[in-house]
Parts: sequence; structure tokens; C-alpha cells
Amino acid sequence: MKNTLIGSLYLSLAASIWGGMYVVVKHVVGVVPPLELVWIRYVIAITALLIIGLVTKQSWRIDKRDMLLIFMLGLIGNTLSILTQEAGTMLSTAQMGAIITSTTPAFRVLFARILLKEKLTLKKAVSLLLATVGVGIIVGAGSFDPSLQLGGVSLLIAALTWALMSVLIKKVPGHYSQIVVTFYTILVAIVLLTPVTISRLPELDVAAMMHPSIWGGLLYLGVISTACGFLLWNRGLQMLKASSGGLFFFFQPVVGTFLGWLLLGEQIGLTFWIGTILIFIGVLLVIGEE
Repeated sequence: MKNTLIGSLYLSLAASIWGGMYVVVKHVVGVVPPLELVWIRYVIAITALLIIGLVTKQSWRIDKRDMLLIFMLGLIGNTLSILTQEAGTMLSTAQMGAIITSTTPAFRVLFARILLKEKLTLKKAVSLLLATVGVGIIVGAGSFDPSLQLGGVSLLIAALTWALMSVLIKKVPGHYSQIVVTFYTILVAIVLLTPVTISRLPELDVAAMMHPSIWGGLLYLGVISTACGFLLWNRGLQMLKASSGGLFFFFQPVVGTFLGWLLLGEQIGLTFWIGTILIFIGVLLVIGEE
């Protein structure tokens, strides 16, 4: 039960951090395009993880039989998912970004059943249903422009790939440090993105990037959202079942929608709070079952 509570805390913090991320991305992506933004945030994140790993004297060795899995995690989760996520956020709204990617738990339940043979219990099904209805109510509170459909498709791809990554992470042997695993998956993303990014970096508006809100946003995305967020999420998933852990992703639209209202002027109403309550009930049911 202690591991369940700690894992639940890790997952809740990570999802809340990512909920705030959509507001930051929506602001920063106006100056730094999605591809360059992903690359920069990863360079910042991997630097932070390297420092943490060296200070805590982590073992950096990965067995050969696990290298393909690490590569796939980096390709699917850290490259495809994050790139489509930030492109989708640029083409839509912060609220839409948080809400559409919150469909991830539904995909995760499916992947967990196929890849890990996890059973979908009645309580877990009810939890997922409550949380999904909660998100649906929140979505109903928003008025989305049909012209944002391309952004919505991109965000849906982000949700699908992130769900697959979150199930595959369960196959990583538990004796590896999450700092080291996260470091290597981000390294894979940097290696994959650098060839197509490096020629675009000189085109960035450096003067605009020097504004405190922009470089502060880049630091948040690199250190807090990427390095800390990935560490918390990966560690939390190791402590709970993949299908159960996915329910905590529903904290993301709650935080994202609330901050979109608070900081960007996006509208919410009573339905937002009703949806939020249903999401929390769903999450509490999962904690009780674990």
C-alpha cells in the first residue's frame, strides 16, 4: 500500500506538471517552432539528468539485450509523441492540448492488455469510465474551432504513442536507475532530431528568446516538465500496473484547463468542476484497488 501511495503521488505530480506544460508551450512556441523547441528542451533536460546522475553516482551500464527497448522508448515516447504533442498544441489551444492527450489512459489499457496481459477489472473499468466522462464534460465546456482539426489529429497521435511508451516502460528491468533510463531515452531523441534540427537553429530569433518569459519557459520545459516529469512518471509506472497508472494522466486536463483559464483567458464553467470531481473519484477507486 505504501508503494501504491508513493507511486500515485509520483504520477499525480508528473501529470500536473504536464498540465502546466501546455500553457508554457502555447506561449514559447510562438517564438521557438515545435521541432527546435523539442530539441532545446531535451538538451536542457539531458544536461540536468547528467549532473544529477554524476552527483548521485549512478551506474550508466545498460545490458545489450535491453538496448533495443531503450531505443524504442526514445523513438516512440520521447521523439514521436513529444513532437506531435507540441506541434498539435501550436495548431490548437492549451485546453485542447491537455484534453485530447488525456485520452492516453484508454489507449494504455488496450496496450497493457495486449502486451502485458493485464486484466481489466470491473473497478478499473468503472474508474476509467468515470474519468473519461469527466474529461468529456470538461470538453463540452469548451468551444473548439473546427479549423483546429489538424492540431487535434496531431495531439491524438501524441496520445497514442505516449500510451504505447508508458506500457513498454514496464518491460524495463527494475534494477536500472530511472535517472539512467530517462537519460538514455532522451539521448535517443536528441540523436534522432539533431540532423533535421541543426540547420534550423541559426534561424531562431535569439533576441526574442532572451525575454525572461521565453527562456524561463524553456527552463521549465527542460528541467521541470522533461527531466523531473519523466523521472516521476517512469518511477510511478514501475510501482503500479500500467493500466492503473494511466488513470493519473487525467490530472493533466484538469491542470491544463485551469491554467489555460487563469493565464490565457480560456473559458471554463461549472461543468469543468463537475468533470474534475468525476476524474478524482476515478483515480481514488484505482488507488483503493491497488
